[in-house]
Amino acid sequence: MKARPHVTLEDVARSASVSLATASRVLNGTTSVRTDLRDRVVSAAAELSYAPNAHAQALAGGTHRTVGVICHDVSDPYFAAIANGVMRVADSNGLLVMLAGTFRDPGREVAYVSMLRAQRASAILLIGSAFEDRAWERAMAAELEPYRRGGGQVAAVSRHRGLKMDTVQPDNRGGAAELARALLALGHKRFAVLSGPRRLSTVVDRLDGFTTELADHGVTLREDDVLEAAFTREGGYEAAKRLLTRPRRSLPTCVFAVTDVMAIGALTALREAGVSVPGQISVAGFDDIPVVRDLTPPLTTFALPLEQLGARVMDLALTGSGPRPRTVRLPGKVVLRESTARPRR
Repeated sequence: MKARPHVTLEDVARSASVSLATASRVLNGTTSVRTDLRDRVVSAAAELSYAPNAHAQALAGGTHRTVGVICHDVSDPYFAAIANGVMRVADSNGLLVMLAGTFRDPGREVAYVSMLRAQRASAILLIGSAFEDRAWERAMAAELEPYRRGGGQVAAVSRHRGLKMDTVQPDNRGGAAELARALLALGHKRFAVLSGPRRLSTVVDRLDGFTTELADHGVTLREDDVLEAAFTREGGYEAAKRLLTRPRRSLPTCVFAVTDVMAIGALTALREAGVSVPGQISVAGFDDIPVVRDLTPPLTTFALPLEQLGARVMDLALTGSGPRPRTVRLPGKVVLRESTARPRR
């Protein structure tokens, strides 16, 4: 049979009617597979003219068993939880994980990809938000495209517009909209949003989802109701301090921080100012990092399956990519805790 371009391990598994894991074990020489399954996989691979590339062989058991994971901030519990999911899957497949933090510097991120290419890493995982920056997209594409053509595996967590790669996408936009509906249902009509920099796609998606849902229910935010700051605990603290310079009568009844770590900083600022949460102002975050359920009061948030995001993105790299980028969407859920309540009349 004439060879088809871009034949992947998924094609072989589908043709043989076996799982990806079984196809991988057969083609990498594992002996603990039933004879009939082995024969089907070998026959399908021959019929499809499947030939694993060097990077795929490395992931499956060759000499270069390294996965590079690039995130924005290794100290942020959001990234730590996702990286934990990556490492669990990597460990079960005998892979070494190299973790790099970019401090949300787009140039540093491109430089790390270049270094991982030079070191012949088997896969590169981007687990931080993309940048809303065409120059960054062009520079990143210039590094990733030749790497992918050479057989390297690339996958990312979150939306990466303009870059051809497999992605696992948390429900940032839809989750923020769902959280807005829950807060509206409590009776809130005056909101403020503590936003990270709008050059980050995650911030853009969460902010758009939240504000659009409010607008659909007749609640429009003014420009100064969205306070932009660093995407960190300190950023949330500083933004809340700015909010509190307003006269008390013009303060919102509910503050939404687009990430839990910003909400933690906001809670500290409100507590220092003697503002009762949720008695005077309700506070909600996004992500459901482990610590927020132990705060006083526990934080209302939109919960993402953080470790599962990491596990799935590592799975995408292990199974190899085809001619079309794959997208896995993982839902979350609103978790109402004691940091939000009905506003006082």
